[in-house]
Amino acid sequence: MQRTLENPFDEKIKSNRRIKRVFDLVLSLTVLIISSPLWVVVAILVKVTTPGPVFIAQGRIGKGFLPSKLWRFRTVVGDPLKADSDIASGTHLRITKIGYLLRAFKLDGLPQLFNILKGEVSLVGPRPEDDKYVELFQKDYQIILTVPPGITDLASIEFRDESSLLAQSDDPETCYINKVLPRSLSE
Repeated sequence: MQRTLENPFDEKIKSNRRIKRVFDLVLSLTVLIISSPLWVVVAILVKVTTPGPVFIAQGRIGKGFLPSKLWRFRTVVGDPLKADSDIASGTHLRITKIGYLLRAFKLDGLPQLFNILKGEVSLVGPRPEDDKYVELFQKDYQIILTVPPGITDLASIEFRDESSLLAQSDDPETCYINKVLPRSLSE
């Protein structure tokens, strides 16, 4: 009978992932409950200030290269999924007045708490990315996407004012590809 060697760290890794999942669930449920009155106010402001849906679902690539939809409050006019560029700088003409506020205070991402509850993302992990950028850096993402993506990571903190950086560029998408993405990938 042939015996396979088990990695002694496998059980520790599984245990850490379970603990992280429980932490994600407890914290996201808590924030969801506490912030629910704010959700109502934001939803009303989005709906009455511009035509269109309150929420949008942005396609992203998750663990194991599986596509998922991340929910956000809508911050732009028109169809946000048919933009000329997926990169919207802080001076982008399509961003609504309420959208500027939501982005400045990071409230547009509150609906991602539902993505956490569904287990599609974690609170902390590599930034979930659009499939076209994953294709550009596919070799890097083969390692990165072995774990669930997260709402925040060190690069998200470093580039917390990403829209201002992109607004200073003549070509925001090239700036994103050459400055922001490499930093995200080096985490």
